[in-house]
Amino acid sequence: MNASDRTPADLLRSALTADPSRPLVTFYDDATGERVELSVATLANWVAKTANLLQGELAAEPGDRLALLLPAHWQSAVWLLACSSAGVTADVGGDPSAADLVVSGPDTLERARACRGERVALALRPLGGRFPKAPEGFSDYAVEVPSQGDRFAPYAPVDPGAAALSVGGVGLSGAELVERARADAAELGLSAGSRLLSGRGYDSWEGLSAGLFAPLAAGASVVLCRHLDQLSPKGLEQRIESERVTATVR
Repeated sequence: MNASDRTPADLLRSALTADPSRPLVTFYDDATGERVELSVATLANWVAKTANLLQGELAAEPGDRLALLLPAHWQSAVWLLACSSAGVTADVGGDPSAADLVVSGPDTLERARACRGERVALALRPLGGRFPKAPEGFSDYAVEVPSQGDRFAPYAPVDPGAAALSVGGVGLSGAELVERARADAAELGLSAGSRLLSGRGYDSWEGLSAGLFAPLAAGASVVLCRHLDQLSPKGLEQRIESERVTATVR
């Protein structure tokens, strides 16, 4: 990664320039058996489409606050990086009633209805599938995102010093987030080509860092595991071997 990178979106752009075909996020859901692998290029494409949805269809502006009510999931990673691309603050697990817009999974829809702004729902089904019927009062992400543009350009440059992330009482600007992710990557022993398996949730900085930001900052990749407690010890050993994992956090 480049020393000049000052936002998570910068880190993704540098990764795309360096090696677009390498795996960046490999996602497992051990409650459903789902496995999805996204290269840098594929993840960047999802991020661009989502950022265009944010800026265009949802009319989000730099400084707006988005309540992100999603678990550790590859689509959550997409939304976090899309927020960074558009200059929107991702308030992970935040209060929808105090947010400008909300993005919700299927288990938090009632809570998300407190948002008076735009509401987006994700079914979190395998392969990014849509709801059989969109929840009332919500846009279905899987319906809205495919038609968005594959390249994104913000209307105004994103300020690295502006609020970028809030989670578990921790608030970070884009520049602070990148600095902290780099420090975490060093502490975890990550470098280019490392493969970190994370079973942590996305409800804390530690989970977000291990599950996305630290590997991205190091030029590494993450094997993100949801419901890892449902995997047997032998199954975990096999996954570590098959995914060429070099470090684990749980």
